[in-house]
Amino acid sequence: MASTRVSAQEIVTADKFFKDVSARYSAIKDYEASVEVIAGTQKMSGTVIYKAPTLMRMDFAVPESQVIVYDGQSLVVYVPEYRAVLSQQTGSGGPAAAAATGDGLRMLGRNYSMSFETVPTPVPLPGSESESVIRLVLSRLTVAEGFRTITLSIDPDRLLIRRMEGTTLAGDLISYDFTKIKLDQDIPAIKFVYDSPASANMYNNFLFSSDN
Repeated sequence: MASTRVSAQEIVTADKFFKDVSARYSAIKDYEASVEVIAGTQKMSGTVIYKAPTLMRMDFAVPESQVIVYDGQSLVVYVPEYRAVLSQQTGSGGPAAAAATGDGLRMLGRNYSMSFETVPTPVPLPGSESESVIRLVLSRLTVAEGFRTITLSIDPDRLLIRRMEGTTLAGDLISYDFTKIKLDQDIPAIKFVYDSPASANMYNNFLFSSDN
């Protein structure tokens, strides 16, 4: 008589898979990667470095010399086109790329529900069909979140985020592509210190008042 037992292989839910990815990032001490950012018609590219638990820096080649630095409490953006340094006290907030960290993913896990985009198995990465990823769709649980949905394309072997796409409340799409990811390089903390050009104008709390 044929066996009717369910396969012993664990059926992985979207929640379980997301928790596995979150745990993977929580164990990472630091990383370096090439990053390409697309926001509407604007395209930016450069390098991102991260050091647990909160240090992150993005140095752009396009736009040339633009820098974003985040230390877990404050965000600094240098915009060379305007010779401007924008500084913001963020508290627990931060740049969107900070989601590619253990703390960032834990925050998403609290504020978004998880589902597979189509199937719980690897599919071709849109625009780079030679690569296979598992695509998770995160849908916001509260109106306080800035992104209506976030789609994570995850390398199924390394459990690393290859692409992160966020759809804003206005329907705009912002995407981050991460390539050439190098883990645990012992990146020194001094790498995250940014000295702005002396000729730059400083604008504090450019997003909102730190008293709010």
